[in-house]
Amino acid sequence: MSRLIAYLVRFVVILFGYIVASLAASAFLNVLFLASLGYAPEHAHPTATASLYFSIPFVALFIAYFAFMPAAIVILISEVLSRRDWLFYALAGGVVAAAFLGFVHQNADFDVTEPRAIAAVIGCGMVGGIFYWLSAGRWAGSWWQAATSPGRSGS
Repeated sequence: MSRLIAYLVRFVVILFGYIVASLAASAFLNVLFLASLGYAPEHAHPTATASLYFSIPFVALFIAYFAFMPAAIVILISEVLSRRDWLFYALAGGVVAAAFLGFVHQNADFDVTEPRAIAAVIGCGMVGGIFYWLSAGRWAGSWWQAATSPGRSGS
């Protein structure tokens, strides 16, 4: 029974980490977009900051949708290998973003061709990977130790 509980707890932590990573990547993308338009924190109008309350979760839905399969593969690899370093997750986030760009290039009606936009998407993936590490990745493989550790004997 403790093995099942360890698996369920780790699954919830992974899901929470994925949500945090999607929100962080969305926030980074929104900040990059506003900065490209010339908005600075000291010049920000209250309506610009209030619109972020809607746009960050909305864009995070798209990020979570498009990054799900590559991120699931990376999360599975990190859990099996018990990778707990931040650099792995940052680079893996960049790989997930690059996989998204490859998918868009092959299958979608729109294509990201500008180098600054490609760098921004890959940077958002790296930020998402770092925030995944902060919320869930530091304990990768912990379910394995909890499931294989000897329990109390009945005596």
